[in-house]
Amino acid sequence: MFARLGAVVVHNPWKVIGLWMLLTIAVVVSAPELKSTTDQSAFLPSHYESIQALEVQQESFPQSSAPAAIIVFARADGAPLTAGDSASVASIGTELLGARIADVTVIQPVPPSENRLVQIFAVEMTKVTSPSDATQRDAVKALRAELKQRVAGTELKAGITGQAAQSLDQQESSEKGMVIIGVATIVLILVLLLVIFRSPVIALLPILVIGAISSMVNGLIAMVAKAFNLQIDASVNAILLVVLFGVGTDYILFLMFRYRERLRAGEDPKTAMVSAVTRVGEAITSAAGAVIIAFMALILSTLGMFRALGPALAIAVAVALVAGLTLVPAVVSLLGTKVFWPSKAWRTEPKGARFAAAGNALGRRPGVFAVISGGVLIALGVFAFGFHPTFDLGSSSTSQASESVVYSKELVKDMPAGTTQPSDVLLRSGGGELTDEQLNTYRSALGAVPGVGQVAEPKLSADKTIADFVVTLTDVPESDAALDTVEGPLRDVAHSAAPVGTTAAVGGMTSVFVDFQDAMARDYAIVFPVAAVLIMIVLGLLLRSLVAPWYLMASVFLGFAATLGAAVLVFQHIQGESGLMFTLPVIMYLFVVALGTDYNILMVARLREEAHAGNEPKHAAALAVRHTGPTIAAAGVILAGTFASMMLAGNNALSQMGFAISVGIGIAAFVMAMFFTPALTAMIGHKAWWPGRGGHRVDGAGPGVPRWGKSDDFAYFHDAEQTLAAKGESRREWSNTGD
Repeated sequence: MFARLGAVVVHNPWKVIGLWMLLTIAVVVSAPELKSTTDQSAFLPSHYESIQALEVQQESFPQSSAPAAIIVFARADGAPLTAGDSASVASIGTELLGARIADVTVIQPVPPSENRLVQIFAVEMTKVTSPSDATQRDAVKALRAELKQRVAGTELKAGITGQAAQSLDQQESSEKGMVIIGVATIVLILVLLLVIFRSPVIALLPILVIGAISSMVNGLIAMVAKAFNLQIDASVNAILLVVLFGVGTDYILFLMFRYRERLRAGEDPKTAMVSAVTRVGEAITSAAGAVIIAFMALILSTLGMFRALGPALAIAVAVALVAGLTLVPAVVSLLGTKVFWPSKAWRTEPKGARFAAAGNALGRRPGVFAVISGGVLIALGVFAFGFHPTFDLGSSSTSQASESVVYSKELVKDMPAGTTQPSDVLLRSGGGELTDEQLNTYRSALGAVPGVGQVAEPKLSADKTIADFVVTLTDVPESDAALDTVEGPLRDVAHSAAPVGTTAAVGGMTSVFVDFQDAMARDYAIVFPVAAVLIMIVLGLLLRSLVAPWYLMASVFLGFAATLGAAVLVFQHIQGESGLMFTLPVIMYLFVVALGTDYNILMVARLREEAHAGNEPKHAAALAVRHTGPTIAAAGVILAGTFASMMLAGNNALSQMGFAISVGIGIAAFVMAMFFTPALTAMIGHKAWWPGRGGHRVDGAGPGVPRWGKSDDFAYFHDAEQTLAAKGESRREWSNTGD
């Protein structure tokens, strides 16, 4: 199949390029706008209590809501506010309201705290109507500009925090991060490809090809999101950029390494490209299939953010794969050997001394390599047991120096920590109005809950059948203590103390995080196993084996544990952070398992190829490391480097994600695929390919002689044999080149 595909593409390059151009234009023109949201409640299904409370609140109190922003005042020297300071604060508040800032509806003063360290204004704004609605963010920008002018020259300092301010800071941080990640990714790919191939042409090839198809990818994702009503998280764009360039470059790299290999074997450029597509087509298609399956397993997730992330990334990988097998060969077939200009190194076979030495050492002592590489994975994996999730999405999704984070910390110095994101308890009557006695008794019960700072007077719906109790917790809303309070005593009391004939639901962001925990636990139990089983099926079909997929997935699992352990070691133990982003294990599992399996597939496909050639298991492992090692090393460095660029974005969430995924890919490439997998395969021997015949040669064939038979590669082998025969070379000589 891949031989036919390669032949069609190579002999019709302009038609292939023209078809890509037409498809890209059609998708871009017809696709809707790709929208994203930072509203975490949008990602949970409606059966969760936090969402049920939100729906009751929106239905019964359409004009009422928690403050969109909070203006925090304090003295610049940290001393308590004086009477004169309070007068200045009141005057500034009046001036801000008089400025008639667009979409700022109310600026409500709150009395100073008991020790007078801070004073705040609650700001209400026009409600947003969609995730892409920038009304409140624009209002915060204008309000900050006005506030800065009025505080200048006083002894006060002031800033704006709260949900709208956090949303603005997250957006600005995301945009800045996208620029940094984009530039870093492109520079890294250019530099590494220049070092590997010594050619600016081939270095620019992935940048131009992937840049050209990126608009198609975004358009397809927007179409799917609209068709299936998927909520795209704001962080998807950064992940998508890195995946598209990283994975796309890897696939192009695999193809170009094999293309250069076939040129060195004496084939003309067009034949060499057909051969390259033939030989790597199955491997990279299987690798991409494993990645796509792992990503698509996310549609089983309870959380909308993952249900949208999975298809989005799967689309990116699928388009990158198709481009790698069609668009890139078409372009290279037009350039021929000029793609390597001005380097002449493509003409000569490198000695590959380091990888040859490593392969020979592994072939002699596979048990030693298996123990050492496996020991490294286990040692790091031990730290994974210390993983602690954090739900601080506001500060982790933006810089710690951003105004919303700084003044959120300022606020909790002298106010209940839950002031920034209070919880809501919605009490609904089964019939008839709620009485004052019921409301007062219920409020007292809520106020007595450990971890509750204060409970405001309830707001009643127009028909007085629903009451909204705003509950301020004593702990930071996203902290473990706050989650424990809501999940345990607050929900327990809210339900048990509800008057007869009424029902209660606890809402607010902390309640959303509690439900996130439950949803994540469910996802761990379903998404992980399903992805693993499906990837094993892909491996089984590729290798025609029932044995190899088991130890390959076991190695990938160890790689995942080692990656999580490394992240825990660095961020929790060395840097002293309270925890890691709660979504990190799912994202990391998918990237490490899926992308890590890419390298395992490439290595084990070469192991099987060497076994098909009649080499004994240990010798096959040595040859596989020698010939595939450079490709995996180069691809691993590029892919890990592109993900590592996320650490430059300036916020903790992307830093953790970039570190974990880049380390995971490094482990997958340089520990699992390079040493652990070939060592295990050499130790297991011919049984690794059972029930297939990958480890057996035909009768009478000696080592190094290919096993000929009916397969998709037969036409390729036949053509290659004829080419080499014309040059006076034997099959044995050809086999010894590693092809």
